[in-house]
Amino acid sequence: MIVVTGATGNVGRVLVAALAAAGEPVTAVSRGTPPAATPPGVRHHRADLTRPETLRPAAHGARALFLLVAGAGADLSPGDLLDVAKAGGVEHLVLLSSQAAGTRPGSVSHAPLRGIEDAVRRSGMAWTILRPGGFASNAYAWAESARDRRTVAAPFGDVGLPIVDPADIAEVAAAVLREADHAGRIYELTGPALTTPRQRVAILGEALGRPIRFVNQTRAEARAQMVRFMPEPVVDGTLDILGEPIPAELRISPHTEQVLGRAPRAFGDWARRNVDAFR
Repeated sequence: MIVVTGATGNVGRVLVAALAAAGEPVTAVSRGTPPAATPPGVRHHRADLTRPETLRPAAHGARALFLLVAGAGADLSPGDLLDVAKAGGVEHLVLLSSQAAGTRPGSVSHAPLRGIEDAVRRSGMAWTILRPGGFASNAYAWAESARDRRTVAAPFGDVGLPIVDPADIAEVAAAVLREADHAGRIYELTGPALTTPRQRVAILGEALGRPIRFVNQTRAEARAQMVRFMPEPVVDGTLDILGEPIPAELRISPHTEQVLGRAPRAFGDWARRNVDAFR
């Protein structure tokens, strides 16, 4: 049995489907009800990772666990959570972390994730850590304004980053969970090229068949918008990466191709698959 936490999210949904298609028994874990499109035969379990005991029934008898933590993971007790997994028989734990846990381990925004990584490495279980960069699916935040006003506002319009398609993260996770030779590895996951917010808006416009106007926000404008739904330290850390990425955050990682045997998907691939959200 493979247990997938965060099973209703942009990565988890694809991961559950990929594992089920490969014939793996899967338990999909989420805080709420199962998604309507859960593949046949997939078991669903409700759990809140901030209350580790709620994961115990799903972890019992599991061979592997995909651990996705919400936000920066600051509200978790990783030791208790990992004890539940280990007691259930989990042999291999795959943690979805963040590129910034490696590039900015001391930052207020990402230090909690680095702490979870450290706990995973000390757990006594086999482990693999995935560190993706920014998600292509963050563009969903633009959907309403793109639909209603044919305009998108974002900060740092001409700063490029190698953002990653969540489907690639899911496929790498599926391979890592099913294959035995990834233990003890840390994989950084990026897209195949640097793209700027301005370029991504243009790509969305091409997918839609109509142009979208790009408006370059100031950092202060973006921060005021983001703090409505994100903790302030996470907002500030995110804006630091978006506005002033360090060389390690600009690197195109080879790890997706090494694991999957193909190049990572470009932002245009994600845009064309998800264009209906912007119509």
